[in-house]
Amino acid sequence: MPLANRTVLTYCERSVPLAAIAAARLAAYPIDLVADPKHARDAPALLSLSGSEELEGQTSILRFLARAASTQAMYGNSPLSSTRVDQWLEFSSVLVSGAGLESACAVINDYLSLRTFLVDYSVTAADVACWGQLQGTTQWDKLKLSGSFPHLARWYDFLCSLPELQDVAEQYGPKRRKTTAGPAEAAKEAEKKGGKASAASKAAAAAPGDTGSFEIDLPNASEGKVTTRFPPEPSGYLHIGHAKAAMLNQYFAEHYKGRLLLRFDDTNPSKEKDEYVEQILKDVAAMGVKYDKLSYTSDFFPQMTDCADRLIKLGHLYADDTPVERMREERMEGTESACRYRTKDENLEIWKEMQAGSEVGKKNCLRFRMDMSNPNKALRDPTAARCNPTHHWRTGHTYKVYPTYDFACPFVDAMEGVTHALRTSEYRDRQEQYYRVLKMCQEAWPGLPDVHLWDFSRLTFVNTLMSKRKLDWFVKTGRVEGWTDPRFPTVQGLYRRGLQLDAMREFILSQGASKNVTLMEWDKIWTINKKIIDPVCPRHTAISDLQRVNLHLTNGPQSPEVISVPKNKKHPPAGLKATTQSQDIWLEQADAAAVKEGEEVTLMDWGNCIIRRIETGASGEITGLTGELHLEGNFKTTKLKLTWLPVTRDLVPLELHDFDHLLTKKKLEEDDSFEDFINPCSRWTIMPFYTGTGWRSFAKQPARHTRHFLKQSPTLFRFPH
Repeated sequence: MPLANRTVLTYCERSVPLAAIAAARLAAYPIDLVADPKHARDAPALLSLSGSEELEGQTSILRFLARAASTQAMYGNSPLSSTRVDQWLEFSSVLVSGAGLESACAVINDYLSLRTFLVDYSVTAADVACWGQLQGTTQWDKLKLSGSFPHLARWYDFLCSLPELQDVAEQYGPKRRKTTAGPAEAAKEAEKKGGKASAASKAAAAAPGDTGSFEIDLPNASEGKVTTRFPPEPSGYLHIGHAKAAMLNQYFAEHYKGRLLLRFDDTNPSKEKDEYVEQILKDVAAMGVKYDKLSYTSDFFPQMTDCADRLIKLGHLYADDTPVERMREERMEGTESACRYRTKDENLEIWKEMQAGSEVGKKNCLRFRMDMSNPNKALRDPTAARCNPTHHWRTGHTYKVYPTYDFACPFVDAMEGVTHALRTSEYRDRQEQYYRVLKMCQEAWPGLPDVHLWDFSRLTFVNTLMSKRKLDWFVKTGRVEGWTDPRFPTVQGLYRRGLQLDAMREFILSQGASKNVTLMEWDKIWTINKKIIDPVCPRHTAISDLQRVNLHLTNGPQSPEVISVPKNKKHPPAGLKATTQSQDIWLEQADAAAVKEGEEVTLMDWGNCIIRRIETGASGEITGLTGELHLEGNFKTTKLKLTWLPVTRDLVPLELHDFDHLLTKKKLEEDDSFEDFINPCSRWTIMPFYTGTGWRSFAKQPARHTRHFLKQSPTLFRFPH
């Protein structure tokens, strides 16, 4: 019997409950381990609590330890999360050696394609349970080495790196050789043995880092010391390109167990609004991006003002009142400005006028003194600060001069301790500029750390604008409803059109950290979306008032009868819907035209029917049908399965709003004006449609109805009052 005030875990030494031991370590819950030689191998582990209470079986023990954890939320952060933990605890029991292990691994691998952990955003009992099962079987070593389960392997390796779990594996786990090969090595190993490597592994072996893979090493990155940042400008809503930047920054912060900063680059008061800040925060939360710190570039305006003083005194900045157009021409020609040789005292005096917002100050800007003859035009004395008397949404009229992105970005990155700044490849020509500005700032402000740049490909889609300035033009000219218009590539526009968060994450993460810029079709992301929603979305039927045909059932119910049928036969949680069976029903014209007299067809969710008579109009269209119910008929023998609606006053009128691209040209060239390629008809309404009861709760679902009129590109619905 265990002594008082002791908790003892008893088990067979040949069947060590690795997950329970690891959970106790993570939960900081003291237990004594007893490997009892008399404990049968197939007998469950036993946890004896102080007193006479006992818990039997690893699943029960894990639930107890997760609840008892004092260091972290091992049972999730909400009742829903706790339920999901329970589901994974039950699932973990199938992760044992045998024929079913590979299929079970495939389930977890697919699930982890968009996630770091099984539940929430930290290690829970769910992760520990599955890890313990895999750790206890050497069959997993071979599956991992095959490269067929890259997401599961990534998750497993991360858990194995945790000190508590690593210690448990070394002390109690089966002895095995290390299997930490990456996708490229896994592909080679599989081929060496005559097996087949996964497509992802082959791609990684062929061209690491440029094929949608994350198997890259950030320069000078070490575990626990990486800080990334996502710095949106609050001049519009986030679009899918911003979503990619946010998710990649989060991915690498988590991969290296580092930090992610969210910083609003609010240096242009003419374009920025607090509305955009609120919406960006909303989008970041909706995307599941967790950041460690929220800041604003405006937090650092005092330091940047001081740094500008120092840079002028060091000769790195000068004031220039050359007209904007002339300055642009000089930069293109590589001609030095006449103001380049102003003295430091002159520059400091003008700098004071700029800060005061005087007439003299407004005519000037500050420019970095770099190299006007450099072939890289980004190094031809870029602008560092400009006057702008506009009210700033956060600082009001405190400042009259604001730093440019070229000055603020490297300085604030360094001030906040960003170690790796991830930017899209369109900034590649400005990388040297970034490093030069940072070096100047380090000279003026000793102690600023280095920052490493890493660029990745920006997202580009056919017939789509990603520029916030151009998207704002559509909003201001009234060509769209607003930033949430379903034709927009904004996060909220895509959500409104029916895109699921998981689909967006899967699509973005499938791009990896590739640097190859490609023009993509929208079909891929909508295909992913359909894969996610199709198994679970309710099914409803709608029929056009202009294209419907009456089918009279001679032996149909004399009075309408209401029955309940599943909204999705393959997904019971979707619930039930009420369906009315009546003697007269509506079919779509296309379905009516497909049937033949004497043919037996199936009426969905009802049964078989034999078409006895077909009536046609002068132009050959079907005007009416007469049929006879044959409910004992076999639906497997019928060629046509028809959707229908009852002829009843309970039908709900419905408008369909469908969309096309905003642009008529797939890819705009540099000299193209986007206004010349505006689609004159990118939205249209189809009405009236009618649907059965139960549709209202489905109005925002992006599922297809049985006739596929939604297909890949979901349509919005509106119910007329």
